[in-house]
Amino acid sequence: MADLTREELEDVRDVFDLFDFWDGRDGLIDAVKVGDLLRCVELNPTLALIKSWGGVDRSGEKQYSYEEFLAIYKQTKNVKEWGTFRDFEEAFKSYDREGQGYISAAEMRHVLTAMGERLNDQEVDEIIKLTDITIDLEGNVKYADFINKVLDGPRK
Repeated sequence: MADLTREELEDVRDVFDLFDFWDGRDGLIDAVKVGDLLRCVELNPTLALIKSWGGVDRSGEKQYSYEEFLAIYKQTKNVKEWGTFRDFEEAFKSYDREGQGYISAAEMRHVLTAMGERLNDQEVDEIIKLTDITIDLEGNVKYADFINKVLDGPRK
């Protein structure tokens, strides 16, 4: 894996070994944990992407060696598009009853915790904090601004 840095290889190995430790130290990790491993090395694949590369829903269905997981890591790392503006906009539009580009903050929280890649309340709070979204006097959020801030990534 010449295109990965030494640090990346070490990070992936450390995470793999940690999960292997908890899985019985047999040099294999359960495929149901692929998403968790990828998130531990700071990647954020969708559930659909994880499944397309061999992730499974039930424990015990499949296992991966370090080399097999490294190939999955490399594939995931090379994904450049995690979702488009339109993908996110469609999720929010269904709550925009008046078609004005606004939804209530409570509805936004519901979208983020109940649809697609479900987030927990703590993750939603963190996203709201990092995006520094503005909630108007009526408790509404302009969702296009929120989507753009999320797609732009965290402020440096």
